[in-house]
Amino acid sequence: SNNNNSSNSRNSLLQQQRRQYHSLNDGTPYNLCFVRHGQSTWNRDNVFIGWADTPLTDDGVLEARVAGQMLQKSGMLFDEVHTSLLRRCIRTTNLVLMEMGQEYIPVHKHWRLNERNYGDLVGKNKKEVVHQFGIEQVKRWRRSYDEPPPPMQDDHPYHPARDPRYRLMLSKIPKSESLYCTMKRSSVYWDNVIAPQLRDGKTVLVVGHENNLRSLLMRLEGISPDDIINLSLPRAVPLAYRLDEQLKPVDTGKRDEATGFLRGEWLGGDKAVKEILERDHKQVYDTSIQHNLETDESQDKWRTWMSVAVGDPAPTMKAMSAPGQFQQAPTNVRTTGAVRCEVPPPPQSKMGVHKDLPDFSQKYCPSRVDDDDDHHHHHPKDQVASQ
Repeated sequence: SNNNNSSNSRNSLLQQQRRQYHSLNDGTPYNLCFVRHGQSTWNRDNVFIGWADTPLTDDGVLEARVAGQMLQKSGMLFDEVHTSLLRRCIRTTNLVLMEMGQEYIPVHKHWRLNERNYGDLVGKNKKEVVHQFGIEQVKRWRRSYDEPPPPMQDDHPYHPARDPRYRLMLSKIPKSESLYCTMKRSSVYWDNVIAPQLRDGKTVLVVGHENNLRSLLMRLEGISPDDIINLSLPRAVPLAYRLDEQLKPVDTGKRDEATGFLRGEWLGGDKAVKEILERDHKQVYDTSIQHNLETDESQDKWRTWMSVAVGDPAPTMKAMSAPGQFQQAPTNVRTTGAVRCEVPPPPQSKMGVHKDLPDFSQKYCPSRVDDDDDHHHHHPKDQVASQ
């Protein structure tokens, strides 16, 4: 017992020394933080988004700025940021770093951190889909572990193959994804890029999408496939973690009150997060509510409060967060057919994967996520795309 305590103390001391040498963040015990992007136009309109590149709304800009202010007040400093190729995340990242005064740190973008592809549901109103297919079916499509939505057809108006940013990876574009498919691709990025940086003592910010972050948190927290359907995440509320030398959450003996699953700390407070999640649930599933909860009078009050809280943005910030207009891509780009995924048993993660995850190797995952020809957006150090 004494030997174990001595070994743990040495490991803790080594970890602290590594952080002091490698990280800007020597003033707080946290070394990992997740932030979901701010409100986008299709969040506001209650539409399935997936890989569609919808911009932030004015409210989304406010949400991102407040997230940045929460982080600035927490005292955390980051060494690098990892995010997706989608502008709602990229602009959230810009705004967060501007509020923190940390625009100088590296920002790495990669398709493996994109939102899960909602297949044929992309572009459809969520409540209308609930009316058509029922609450339970839509909940399984949105939140279950292994049930992807109906696949996207090649001529779908929002097929990612129409977007030039994916021109070198057409064979990898998913037609639809379950959380398992999403976790398979995000795990590659975690294991080859994020985890090595954390082991080097860096403090990392991940700005992501709800389902991509759910896939990372499922592994990090060891949440079972049966329980993951009950985990939802709010927009733009930082979730800060203290990880031990094995990259597992430091166990404080309790879980968060907002979701009941997480050992991280919501910088916005558990009560506020719980209220946001309850509203989001009603927005999708409560068919008795006819009006849009994202645009009703309660949002006007929230917007006024947020504006007072953060003040007027500087001209540079307005330019960086300008929403633009989401336009449909041209229709003359070749798309690819669905292919069978050779899905191995869930990997034994360096990050604490749940050991009882079932083997879905006989199921069809409507995306190709093999790792042999991933051509672009290489990380400068770890070259994740070639792994």
